[in-house]
Amino acid sequence: MRQAFRFSIGVAALALAGCGVQVQNQTPTQFQANPDIGMYPISATVKAGALVSQPIYLFQVGGGQKVPLHLNTSGTEWQTMLPVRCQSSFPVQYLAVWRLQGVATRQKHFPAQPIEVKLIQPPLTQEAVISTSGAPKRGQWQGAVNYVFATAQNTNITGAKIEPSGKTRADELSAKAIRIVSTFPIVASCDTPTGVVLASRFHDAHANLVITTDSKQMPTWTTKVTFAPKPAGE
Repeated sequence: MRQAFRFSIGVAALALAGCGVQVQNQTPTQFQANPDIGMYPISATVKAGALVSQPIYLFQVGGGQKVPLHLNTSGTEWQTMLPVRCQSSFPVQYLAVWRLQGVATRQKHFPAQPIEVKLIQPPLTQEAVISTSGAPKRGQWQGAVNYVFATAQNTNITGAKIEPSGKTRADELSAKAIRIVSTFPIVASCDTPTGVVLASRFHDAHANLVITTDSKQMPTWTTKVTFAPKPAGE
């Protein structure tokens, strides 16, 4: 009697296993933010029981979106490209929809709670050259160092300072010839180049521009700035 009871439990478990679908997330936990296309690859694998009829439908539903995934050409992974802009993270959760022997429809979310995928602010401008080919205005050449922020709707550049780019006396004198024209804070809209304007009394000055921001990912950044004439032919 006890053996028959155990056998019936085993048969029921196998039947339930054959009725189900399992989804395994394959999406990385973080990406470097891409301000150019604002699209990120989402992928998962699916295992289906013996009683599950084809086709199976899989959607990415995290964040209130419902984006279909499609099986790749090798049949090993479900994939899609998810549009995300001006955010520091986005949730990933899958909704699987299937039918049992072509009759009863079933659906389930995987995982039970969304997975948060982090977006990392890409490096800002590392080097900038401001042309001094033309005539100076009031004895100074001006130009902007542009920055692009990609993980928030708006980022405040809260301040900036000029520092020598080296330890020599010439480096110190060159830095003193450069001043910051912009006033702060400067509001940088997402994915939009936003400039910090500098001016130089020397036509060949150089220094480091150090900015501060309210971005948690990029609170400070240093850019090497050179004022120089454009080479002939440019």
